[in-house]
Amino acid sequence: MTEQNSATAPAADPNAPVVTPQAIYIKDCSFEAPSGPFVTGVQGTTPSVNLNIATKASALSQDMHEVVLQVNLEAKAGDKVVWLLELQQAGAFLIRNLSANDLAQVLSIMAPNYLLSFARATVSELVSKGGFPPFLLPLVTFESLHAHAQQQAAAAQAAGGNSVN
Repeated sequence: MTEQNSATAPAADPNAPVVTPQAIYIKDCSFEAPSGPFVTGVQGTTPSVNLNIATKASALSQDMHEVVLQVNLEAKAGDKVVWLLELQQAGAFLIRNLSANDLAQVLSIMAPNYLLSFARATVSELVSKGGFPPFLLPLVTFESLHAHAQQQAAAAQAAGGNSVN
């Protein structure tokens, strides 16, 4: 005869913080190689790549947020454009039970860090399919970008609060 345990597992705390990715997707993408991999006069030279990264977050509903990682790359050899790439790697995240400060950190640090690996794979694949050696996005410190944005917001608020009418 076996003994049955009638105790049930404790219910999850409904007030516990929740951050769960719901969907990861490419919102917009463009790759251009004006001369293909045969840019005249630049064979054997490594192009310089200009990288710009930005993030944007918006609420889709009360607990659902979209975060978009915007990646713009321009590879040039001298004054000739070798290739251009624009990517909006996006994600929908279910987020609940966080303070405003924690929510801001998730939207500007954690979610972009999560999206960066997807963007890195997409960029590498697109550049390779364009006939060029793969380009790997570097590591990005979203923490410092978040801190810089907070400093700018605080400075703007202080400047606005000190104006005389």
